[in-house]
Amino acid sequence: MSLPGAPGDCTSSLDHTVSTSRHPPVASVTTPGVVAPSPEDVRAALTGVIDPELGADIVELGMVRAIEVDGGGVRVEVALTIAACPLRDQLRADVERHVRALPGVEHVEVRTGVMDPAERAALMSRARLKAQDRAIPTDIPVTARVLAIASGKGGVGKSSVSVNLAVALARRGLVVGLLDADVWGHSVPRLLGMDGAVEAAAGKMIPFERVVGSGLLKVISMGFLSGEDEAIMWRGLMLNRAVQHFLEDVRWGALDYLVIDLPPGTGDVQMGLARMLPRTEVLIVTTPNEAAQKVAGRAADMARRGHIRVAGVIENMAPFTGEHGETYAIFGEGGGQRLADDIGVPLVGSVPLDAGLVAGGDEGEPVALEEAGKLSEIFAALAARIATEISPLVEMGGCSARLLEQVERALGPVED
Repeated sequence: MSLPGAPGDCTSSLDHTVSTSRHPPVASVTTPGVVAPSPEDVRAALTGVIDPELGADIVELGMVRAIEVDGGGVRVEVALTIAACPLRDQLRADVERHVRALPGVEHVEVRTGVMDPAERAALMSRARLKAQDRAIPTDIPVTARVLAIASGKGGVGKSSVSVNLAVALARRGLVVGLLDADVWGHSVPRLLGMDGAVEAAAGKMIPFERVVGSGLLKVISMGFLSGEDEAIMWRGLMLNRAVQHFLEDVRWGALDYLVIDLPPGTGDVQMGLARMLPRTEVLIVTTPNEAAQKVAGRAADMARRGHIRVAGVIENMAPFTGEHGETYAIFGEGGGQRLADDIGVPLVGSVPLDAGLVAGGDEGEPVALEEAGKLSEIFAALAARIATEISPLVEMGGCSARLLEQVERALGPVED
């Protein structure tokens, strides 16, 4: 199997970083009665692996160098911009997860290499087209991780999860933006006990701020621009424009994370966000029951159709244990894990049904603010896993984010 680049050219050689679902090498072994996938099947599966900084799949970006299928074994070689790219582990895990989901795959080997100058130039060209075609200029730092909290339907506690997750991330000493993109059903101000009119300076809205331990929460919502009881009767174009204003015309300043509370379903705002902020990553919120799980799967499907990385699933209203030790599964059980398995992403965690979550929201004091408590610990664990495993902060110098930043600087303001 030949690779690009002349022998001895270290910039195009493999760095021999390997991830395998089993230790044996690729070999002609398949489960009886199961047909092994073709290289074309594997390549199609890899279109679901999204580079979160460039907002495009690794096949489109030219990062897949080689695919080898031998029976039930699959070997994939992925070219990175630099050997020490901080996203290497995430991309490698995503590649393995998507390939292993194919019928007939027994084990997967993922090798990562380094792009040669020609490959990097080609990637820059593709990134330039992406920046021209899809992105809009924003005040969101290129190094900030953007997490959109989505659900297939209303009533699953998506906004409560969004608020408490943002608070839990801030409690880790981070600067976290919280954008309430649920324009019709805005509830973030109520859940955080915030009110008042948004101020502006130099043509930019100034987000509300709340100090959370050693961290900081910055919040913007339609609820600050209209009355809490005032209906927002806008169609798709106006909804998209409102979200675009929150991305373009808010002085976010320094951010580690931007958490976006999306409206439920698969509508205009979700499609617009994929175009306006293609480096967004999606966390799907579902309740355990099968009906909600199936509907939530549509939200994941829509994200992937928009070339947005689905980072994981959060299960809300999971079974809880009463004071006498009995467990109650009011909304069923296991739906979060089933959804995660179906769409090939990790279950980030489960939040049990608890009246304290509702009470904290009504009082404007999210449970994640508590120094101690079962729910506070659960959200702290969710935030820890996101910050260290699912979507960790990384030094992006020299990696794809820096390349994209250079592209945007070279292009200047991108026309909408």
